[in-house]
Amino acid sequence: MAQRTCLTIVLAAGEGTRMRSSLPKVLHRAAGRTLLGHALASAEGAGAERLAVIVGPGREDVAAEAQAARPDAQVFTQTERLGTAHAVLAAREALGSPADDVLILFADTPLIRSSTLSRMRDELAARADIAVLGFRAADPTGYGRLIVQNGSLAAIREEKDASADERAIDLCNAGLMAMAGKHALSLLDEVGNANAKGEYYLTDVVEIARARGLKAVVLEAPEAEVQGVNTRAQLASAEAAFQQRLRAAALEAGVTLIAPETVFFSSDTVLQPDVLVEPNVVFGPGVHVESGAVIHAFSHLEGAHVGSGVSIGPFARLRPGASLAEGVRIGNFVEIKNAVLDAGVKVNHLAYVGDSHVGENANIGAGAITCNYDGVNKHRTEIGAGAFIGVNSALVAPVTIGEGAYVATGSIITENVPADALAVARSRQTVKPGWAEERRKTVTKTKRD
Repeated sequence: MAQRTCLTIVLAAGEGTRMRSSLPKVLHRAAGRTLLGHALASAEGAGAERLAVIVGPGREDVAAEAQAARPDAQVFTQTERLGTAHAVLAAREALGSPADDVLILFADTPLIRSSTLSRMRDELAARADIAVLGFRAADPTGYGRLIVQNGSLAAIREEKDASADERAIDLCNAGLMAMAGKHALSLLDEVGNANAKGEYYLTDVVEIARARGLKAVVLEAPEAEVQGVNTRAQLASAEAAFQQRLRAAALEAGVTLIAPETVFFSSDTVLQPDVLVEPNVVFGPGVHVESGAVIHAFSHLEGAHVGSGVSIGPFARLRPGASLAEGVRIGNFVEIKNAVLDAGVKVNHLAYVGDSHVGENANIGAGAITCNYDGVNKHRTEIGAGAFIGVNSALVAPVTIGEGAYVATGSIITENVPADALAVARSRQTVKPGWAEERRKTVTKTKRD
């Protein structure tokens, strides 16, 4: 079959007042990605070459998110809210350019799978001019009903416009639709507003198409896949569904999850086979973990690359820009930020390494920190291969510790240390015999007086 071109239109104009938030509904996140981002990713996975996003007036933030996720996305504004067909027609310019398939999605339906969208496209390629996605609702109240006659979709009836018999139907409209590109614009232009709300319904294109002798079909998806997000409770439900998918995918890919229900992923988390993840680990966006790594309990990773055989935690934090080479050891209560640690580096206890490069097999002692921020700017620390940084040392950036150098325990290093040198930056210890006993006598006498 010849390659078919696809235009996807994503409606993202809703305000989502039931979210009780100043943030637009479609910019709320599930599994580390905005609801809009999920819709765009699903469309891309289904082969969409072109994307058009419909936003409400003044929603530059939604437009920016669309173009951050897909820089070539076209953004159009629906200045008046006169229904879903009216919203789609805001992208008239995009619809005017040829496309074999036109997919229409909603940004607040984030769980839709690319495979489901591909099935809709397959129907257009095989036998249909319109493909509508439906689901069997446990409680159909409030949903539009799909009216099927002789194996074809005859109409979509909104509940307010439906008869009593039509309301008894449990096959409901999920809102997503695919149309043959050659018919899409003319069908949308013919939609009127003769309905209970006086709006232009996208659903009316089915009856218009039928009147022209075109074929409309229904594909079914699980109700959970097409659930919309309009409230915080529904957002939490979507998050749970995403996590269930991501955990199952990780296990199927050969990752060991000791307690899967306690591990939280982002949509873009990449774990290679034979990674082991202990309980209560959180993966923020942008994490890649190579084979053989172990992520111990209660660790948090974001924007980090973890090499093979690395051990993280427990109770460790990797922040954006952390890059750990093979065999690195990061222990309990250690934080790494925007730092490259070469093979074999050990940072085993209670340490902070930020804006740094640490050479192979260097050792960072307990309580050691890089002082990377002067209150205005960040500065870098360079630690050479094989260097040893003693317990409770502070490296005040910008500073370089040479290869094989030693920094004595408790030192505050403000100047570069040559290779193989010992740096001691602390006061010489003074011992005063009997001082403590005399102090106690003085304090006791003062208290009595």
